[in-house]
Amino acid sequence: MKRSVCLIGAILGASMVVAWAQGAAPTDPQIAAIVVAANQVDIDAGKLAGRKAHDRAVRAFAKRMVTDHTGVNQSAVALVHKLHVTPETNATSESLTSGGNENLAKLRKLRGAAFDKAYIDHEVAYHQSVLDAMDKVLIPNAQNSELKALLVKVRPAFVDHLEHAKQIQASLGGE
Repeated sequence: MKRSVCLIGAILGASMVVAWAQGAAPTDPQIAAIVVAANQVDIDAGKLAGRKAHDRAVRAFAKRMVTDHTGVNQSAVALVHKLHVTPETNATSESLTSGGNENLAKLRKLRGAAFDKAYIDHEVAYHQSVLDAMDKVLIPNAQNSELKALLVKVRPAFVDHLEHAKQIQASLGGE
């Protein structure tokens, strides 16, 4: 499972970077759709983990993911409404949603410690991938200063989430 989670993370980050390295940079409406999709994926996984996780630290982390990523999505949606920007679904936002659904399907089949480990392993890979995409694609290509500022503002939270997930991963016997 860990190998497939790391592969998902690598594909996510690489797909965003490669997709736009080969073509035009993402537009602000595309970036908005990616941000909303990325956060929704983590909200959905966090809700599931909040119900199914066995380990107290994993449940607390899941609750934090739901709270924090819901807040980011609310800020993003408020900003796009203010700017009169309609998020534009694109290959990356669709891939995020599809990957999130696949992850949920895999997690639903697991119980106890196996669920906890799979959820946290995914969170580590996912947050690393999102940070890579933010740094290499989203922030550098955001044209609107307010959108760019939002991405820069929320980046430290993603770093903190990654470090927290790594700590939990280590306590569960992961890497």
